[in-house]
Amino acid sequence: MLEEVAVTRYITPLREGGSLPGLVEGDDLGAYVLKFAGAGQGRKTLVAEVVCGELARRLGLRTPRLVTLALDPVLGLGEPEQQVQDLLRASGGSNLGMDFRSGALGFDPLAFPVSREEAGRIVWFDALVNNVDRSWRNPNLLMSHGELWLIDHGATLIWHHNWPGADASAARPYDASEHALARFAPDLAGAAAELAPRVTEDLLAEVTAEIPDAWLADEPGFATPDELRRAYARPLLARANDIHARVRGIEDHR
Repeated sequence: MLEEVAVTRYITPLREGGSLPGLVEGDDLGAYVLKFAGAGQGRKTLVAEVVCGELARRLGLRTPRLVTLALDPVLGLGEPEQQVQDLLRASGGSNLGMDFRSGALGFDPLAFPVSREEAGRIVWFDALVNNVDRSWRNPNLLMSHGELWLIDHGATLIWHHNWPGADASAARPYDASEHALARFAPDLAGAAAELAPRVTEDLLAEVTAEIPDAWLADEPGFATPDELRRAYARPLLARANDIHARVRGIEDHR
């Protein structure tokens, strides 16, 4: 399971995220970006962040360390914005945190070169998890110390919003025509040869084990959190086999 950190100070809201994440300090003195469990997207957004963040890290892609953040809503009572106070009141208990990378710059595809190999690995990963939120308009990529980091994976795994149609949804191709890295002619075949064999049942079981039970409880159609964990793993395992051949739109940028 993810390490648990207690929030000791709510610092400020971050305007970059659609769900208004916050910058907080933990009892380990670390700074974290807090994703609220009480935000409108709900706990499934947090589950997607965990599955994708932990899978990316195990595949060798750079993504900030994830933790669970125990939040006492009282910490934000001095926050003047009503929207933030509402989020704090709705999010007492376990939330998601990611290491705050101070000084990181938002990725600009016109300013930072990316190799075909690295672009291929990232586009392949996004195709695997069906990330619809890595466009040139909103890359959700950071440049930190000359390295590319992946952030914000809440808009992935869209099949978990309709489990009866999950298999059909996961079988669909991936449209990469507006992907932030499409212009770098991503080497998808090379990425698939390197990464697909590593997406195994054991790896996915390890990844999904990181999801807190509380975020999986009471899902209709599933008797236990572990049953739901296996449901998260199945589409990814099937998709890894051939998703590189079903990516659309890349050829338009070569």
